[in-house]
Amino acid sequence: MTEARVIPIRGGRAPARTRPGEEALAHPSVVEPVAPHAPDDDEQAPAPGWEIALTEVLEFLRRRLGGDYAVDEFGFDPELADTLVLPVLRQLYQRWFRVETIGMHHVPDSGGALLVANHSGTLPLDAMMSTVAVHDEHPARRHLRLLGADLMFRLPVAGSVARKSGATLACTPDAERLMSGGELVGVFPEGFKGIGKPFRDRYKLQRFGRGGFVSAALRTGVPIIPCAIVGAEETYPKIGDIAPLARLFGAPYFPITPTFPLLGPAGLVPLPSKWYIEFGEPIRTDDHTPADAEDPMLVFNLTDQVRETIQHTLYRLLSQRRNVFLG
Repeated sequence: MTEARVIPIRGGRAPARTRPGEEALAHPSVVEPVAPHAPDDDEQAPAPGWEIALTEVLEFLRRRLGGDYAVDEFGFDPELADTLVLPVLRQLYQRWFRVETIGMHHVPDSGGALLVANHSGTLPLDAMMSTVAVHDEHPARRHLRLLGADLMFRLPVAGSVARKSGATLACTPDAERLMSGGELVGVFPEGFKGIGKPFRDRYKLQRFGRGGFVSAALRTGVPIIPCAIVGAEETYPKIGDIAPLARLFGAPYFPITPTFPLLGPAGLVPLPSKWYIEFGEPIRTDDHTPADAEDPMLVFNLTDQVRETIQHTLYRLLSQRRNVFLG
């Protein structure tokens, strides 16, 4: 009778003897309990989201208090716009108006361009939503430099915020400097005639002025991008105007809507209409010379072309919309 050979195992006990006729394991092993692995310093669990957000806020405040941020010659503060202004507007854009964009590929990735849009809605929410659309939906996350009326910049808080967000006075020299510097500029040629028109005239474009925006585009050779916005007309339907109060406050109109001033401050909440913003095919101007900006007939024809393009796009979008609030 033969005896099985004992194979020693380093660091453990020898295996039990095998009975006659049983095959010994070629590579016996011993399973030992494994102690929990303590993470190294470089393998720490990721910080909770609130800690990351708090760190970013504190770092933002440190830079602001230390003056470590850049502002251009027009007062535009990109960090402030991206950190404070756009996140607030984004909530309206995504959750309240549920904006859908069309034709964003027509907006160039770089270089100067002039975006021309219809204006409506009693308050300039369409300008604000256009800013969010260009920044959030465009691959290059461009900032839209809005041209605004001087009344906006005279307002105590709103004027300062608008300028820091990238807006500037709607004048030809400023527009040309911005576009020559490679900026994407937004203009609403209807002005107060468009934003303050009564609800019965919704989506009917008002006059586009004398075509100053076309002249600026011709002098700088940048493309003109027609933009049609549907949904803004229904946010504050203007059904009346109190002219004496408008004169008292130095405003172009004092609107009466179905909710304001009847409901007081609650009437300032915009109705949650469904929005569409469509960017049309660019109209080239680089095949003209800067001197062509002084040709009144050419300026008139291009202005009319932009206006008609936007109007036809509005009618098409409206014909496809099934419901004001559901889209």
